[in-house]
This record gives sequence, C-alpha cells and structure tokens, in this order.
Amino acid sequence: MKTKILTATGQGKGREIELPSVFSENIRNDISQKFFEISKEQQPHSPDPLAGKRASASGIVRHKRHAWKTAYGHGISRVPRKIFWRRGTQFYWIGATISSARGGRAAHPPRVEHFLKEKKMNRKEIEIALKSAIAATASVEMLKKRYSSIPRELKIEVPIVVDEAVLKLKTKELIKFLREHLKGLEGVMFRERSMRAGRGRMRNRKYRTRAGLLMIIGSDEEKKFSGIQIRKVDELEISDLFPLGRLTVYTENAIKELSQVRESKENNEKAEKKENK
Repeated sequence: MKTKILTATGQGKGREIELPSVFSENIRNDISQKFFEISKEQQPHSPDPLAGKRASASGIVRHKRHAWKTAYGHGISRVPRKIFWRRGTQFYWIGATISSARGGRAAHPPRVEHFLKEKKMNRKEIEIALKSAIAATASVEMLKKRYSSIPRELKIEVPIVVDEAVLKLKTKELIKFLREHLKGLEGVMFRERSMRAGRGRMRNRKYRTRAGLLMIIGSDEEKKFSGIQIRKVDELEISDLFPLGRLTVYTENAIKELSQVRESKENNEKAEKKENK
C-alpha cells in the first residue's frame, strides 16, 4: 500500500512512500471506544461525609412500644426526627437525617472510591484499539462518517503524508499549503471556537471548540502552530484520534517510525515463539 508525499517546495513531486501494515488493519470501533472510555480522566467528587447528618435527630425518637418519648401510637412513620418544642408528653418534631427528609443526606451519592479504582484492559485489546484508530485515518468512509459537513462526492486521498520541509514553513505559508492541497476540507481543517446554542451557555458551556486536523510528526521533529493539533508518534493517544476517522496529516518521518515500531514488534513476537518451542 503506497501513497503520495505532498511537498512544500515542489522538488520531488510525485514521490511515493510505502505505508506500514498498520494502515491496512481491520478497524474495530467497539474496542477503540472501550479503550477511550477507560482512558478518560474524571475528577473525583462526592459530598461531605457529614452532609445532612449534623442534625441531632438520630436516636431521639424511640421506636419502642408503650414508652415515654416514643413515636409509637401517634399514626406517624418511625423516622428520625428533630424536636423543636415539647409540652410534657407533647412534641413538635420534623423528619431529619434520612434522604426523604428536608435537609437530609443524599440517597445514593457518588463515592470517591469509585473514581480511584483503576479500570483495566487487556494488552492485546489496547494494541487493537490503537491500530484501529490509526487505520481509520486512512479510510475515506470513516472520515466522511465523522465529518458530516464534507460533501459525499468529494474525492479525498488518505492518509495524507507531507515531507519534512512543511514543518519549516511559517504560519501563513502553512495555512496556504494546507488550503491548496486539502481543498473541500477547509470547514474542518482549523481549530475554531463558536458560541453554543441553547441552555448550555448558562451552564458553563458557552463555547464549542472544533478540534481541527491532527498532524503527527516524528519524535525528533518540532513544530508549533495554534490552529491545528500536533502530536509526536511516541506521544500519540487514543483520545487524539477518537471518534475514529479524524482528519490526520503525517510527516514522512512519522510514517517511517510507525513502520519501524511494527517491524520490531513482529521480530519480538517471532523470537518469543521460538523460545516457547
């Protein structure tokens, strides 16, 4: 499987590069989604352990029959109550502490222990999830499925690979280069922030930010550009590629590193099989 390399200078136009086998892997969206959900970071939250329990209500009303200061025989439920006034054997009280009472504890509040548990996933499943995410960047069908604004009749060649000279371009030159070579994808290419419609604006979700395209560079390469997301091969995570089919641009060195990683893994697996025999 080969693809063309887009050049910034025009030299070496028409060059092709052999893609690693990871781009032709079977795409498993279910396993990728499972890994994405597990890898999410959630802020632990829970109510104060004493919330709703500070009222001195528990134990005041006894549930014993035929005893003084009891709730028995009054035709009321036997729940903890807080006493406000008393006249001999008469009391004025209200329910407290329990979840059904005003100002009581929460019925089933979240617990911090739930967030501190480490969710596990098989190593082979993680490998399949990452391979599927990378393979989806080379699928036109997955790309158009993720971005509904892309016209169905638009012809796109993926994966998009650029040479090393593209990283040396200045911001204006890089924008011009991407617009020339990725025509029809201008609507999803750059990161933009827009005002959210509806009640989300009142709930601390005022803006929506478009992710833009992802540029994957080699581990020894450097590039800074605020309009797009840039990741090195060794820093790539499932959250960068999910939902599957993200518009992605690879540098030539990134493709070479992906193929080297794949070859080294295959050699290690062969060596392990020989040792087991």
